[in-house]
Amino acid sequence: MEWKGRRGSNNIEDRRRMSGGRVGGVGVLAIVIIGYFLGVDLTPLLNDPGATGQGGATVELTAEDQAAGEFVSVTLADTEEVWTKVFQEQLGRAYRPATLVLFKQGTQSACGGASEATGPFYCPSDRKIYLDTSFFVTLERRLGAKGDFAAAYVVAHEIGHHVQNELGILGQANEVRQQVSEAESNEISVRVELQADCLSGIWAREAQQSLGTIERGDLEEAVNAARQIGDDTLQANAGQRPMPHTFTHGTSEQRSRWFVTGYQSGQLEDCDTFQTNTL
Repeated sequence: MEWKGRRGSNNIEDRRRMSGGRVGGVGVLAIVIIGYFLGVDLTPLLNDPGATGQGGATVELTAEDQAAGEFVSVTLADTEEVWTKVFQEQLGRAYRPATLVLFKQGTQSACGGASEATGPFYCPSDRKIYLDTSFFVTLERRLGAKGDFAAAYVVAHEIGHHVQNELGILGQANEVRQQVSEAESNEISVRVELQADCLSGIWAREAQQSLGTIERGDLEEAVNAARQIGDDTLQANAGQRPMPHTFTHGTSEQRSRWFVTGYQSGQLEDCDTFQTNTL
């Protein structure tokens, strides 16, 4: 992916120098809840005395931190260009960009606490994405998703949730999830996540055709990233037997296929995961 030296976004909120402490109290509980929906057991945090510390030491940014911040800023700017174009051409309306918060170790969001353990997430209440760029290291070294375009896919996926929020889809889905059983809620969550994967595919298509930033092998990196973070693969790699009724993001095959669907189509209407019986 060609990103060095290119325009970055103005919608970056960099808290990395201020986030030396861990998330305390209610924040830890929020982390555990988020971890549940990500399929990760974070309950040990509740028994970790250090997890409720209120440290506030200043964090020094390394050269790697600086480069990661610049990369995210450029990727975010690309999503803004793409979705401004798509909204205008396909919907006849303006796109309101999200803010992306960079942090280290821990910070607070309108949806509760954010930490290294939560992974990247979108908070619809404040229309912000929260990202500790150390997740990119986890993505490559622990999850087997290498390459800068794999990292860009992560950002594009979270922006996909913002697009859903702008379209009113995310609010409706979350409202219904609160009124149904756990199994039904999980199924709706899967549809939400697969749609975000499809929307990230639309972004990739436009990045290639309109921005010309995609290089040989980039698409393969994104598809591989989608496969590596499928619920079945994550559970299997954790030594668990995959349990479909607990899936909240979709299988590896589903996630990669919906990304490819968005990439091949480029049309919002083809990313309607809520009106299909075959995910």
